Amino acid sequence: MHNLSDVIHRRRLAAGLTLAQLSAEAALSQSFLSQLENGRTNTSLRSLQRIADALGTTATELLAAADTAPSAAVVRAGDDTALAQAEHGGDGSVRSLIHGGRDLRALEFTGGTERGDREFTHANDELIHVLAGTITIIADGAEITLAAGDAYYCAAGVAHRWWAHTPQTRTLVVAVADGRTVRRGRIS
Repeated sequence: MHNLSDVIHRRRLAAGLTLAQLSAEAALSQSFLSQLENGRTNTSLRSLQRIADALGTTATELLAAADTAPSAAVVRAGDDTALAQAEHGGDGSVRSLIHGGRDLRALEFTGGTERGDREFTHANDELIHVLAGTITIIADGAEITLAAGDAYYCAAGVAHRWWAHTPQTRTLVVAVADGRTVRRGRIS
């Protein structure tokens, strides 16, 4: 995704980081980052998260900044909405189910069997729904296994991480986009 390359390059310069400094902060090779910034390679979501951490932002915020597609109500199965591809078997891939900058974020993950210990905490609630296969979620220290058709509602501020059991597992994550505020009214 060439726009993502430009976003990462601009954010790195704005942060006052050299390519070598970003490489050290993100624990990724300088060669890989150079190729990424020049649009000659893609990144996995895991590597993108490392880059985002080093830049003091989130992967979803970088992806949103790179999304220049016009907003559209329909995303077709054949539309090229891939955001990140697997670098190796455990990373998995992710595609956006929404065109353009919207207040709602919907991502479809395929695979992602690498367990990693990186936890995420979001400012807004998130719904994690298993479309096919099985995943394990660790949220607030509790381990939960979800199978196809199961969903987990992750409230704002809950530290969590998850992984797929097989490379064919498909998981849908729906949340309010980063930087948006959810106003909760009183329920009578």
